Amino acid sequence: MSRPTMRFDDFVEMALYGDEGFYTATGAAGRRGDFITSPEVGPLFGAVLAGALDRWWYEMGEPADFRVIEVGAGPGTLARSILAAAPRCLAGAPERYVAVETSATQRNLHPPGVQSQPDLPAGRLRHAIVVANELLDNLPFRLAVFDGSWREAHVVAEGERWVEVLRPLDPTDIELPARATHGARAPLQDRGRAFVAELRDRDAARVVVFDYVTPRTAELSRRPWREWLRTFRRHERGEHYLRAPGSQDITVQVCLDQLARSVGEPDAVRSQAQFLQLWGIDDLVDAGRQAWADGAARPDLAALRGRSRVREAEALLDPHGLGGFTVVEWTF
Repeated sequence: MSRPTMRFDDFVEMALYGDEGFYTATGAAGRRGDFITSPEVGPLFGAVLAGALDRWWYEMGEPADFRVIEVGAGPGTLARSILAAAPRCLAGAPERYVAVETSATQRNLHPPGVQSQPDLPAGRLRHAIVVANELLDNLPFRLAVFDGSWREAHVVAEGERWVEVLRPLDPTDIELPARATHGARAPLQDRGRAFVAELRDRDAARVVVFDYVTPRTAELSRRPWREWLRTFRRHERGEHYLRAPGSQDITVQVCLDQLARSVGEPDAVRSQAQFLQLWGIDDLVDAGRQAWADGAARPDLAALRGRSRVREAEALLDPHGLGGFTVVEWTF
């Protein structure tokens, strides 16, 4: 009797978002969690993004139905930082900020006033700016494996262990090299493609993605898979992705060519450092230095916040860390 198998993306779905999945149970960003993302470094990231939101809102003509939709909002850290920066586009109307998060536990931590919900708002998303910070790397993905030809990984339980079995790979429009090293792998990111395609089809004004990105899928097939298919737990690399599902995060490099096949080439691709510098992080840091200089003798909260901006900026702009992340933007 053949053993029941599940496709690799269904395994990732179970491991991350199932009843006992990592994000359903214990997984979280933050210094006390499992990993640090840009918003957890401090409020500076959100303050810079607030300035960009104001500019984009102004360029739209300051529409009354403007919305910011953050998908994968986690505990609401970015939402808090943006609201604290008091952008004009949200003045008196924090409900214009929609925090989308599948985990009910995380939604319970969202700041008051925002629209907190598990799914995208219904209807057209006209005049909406959609922000996804380290979301696409956590969307379940299929896995192609080279075994004389490209085949597809499925997963089956053997007692308390999970093992991979290979099945025929259906025709795909993803460009994979005709020949590869035995055991080479490549992600097939159907759900990431569907996500950006839905935003386009629903008339989102702008989509801004922050993540670790590789231009072409074929590049990953030539690299050791452990470099781009990673697990994390308590700020350290985890075990093999099939070990103890639900106990560790599973992330994957985002392939830009796959997203572009669904919605076309992006309007802008920058490093996170370039994006933050474009939208005024240096000015905010200079203002922070001045606030510290003015209040250093008897530092108050404003002076201490000013000093912290310098350290936050160093982390956010580090080309070997968060500054090396990629920001991809589409305007539809």
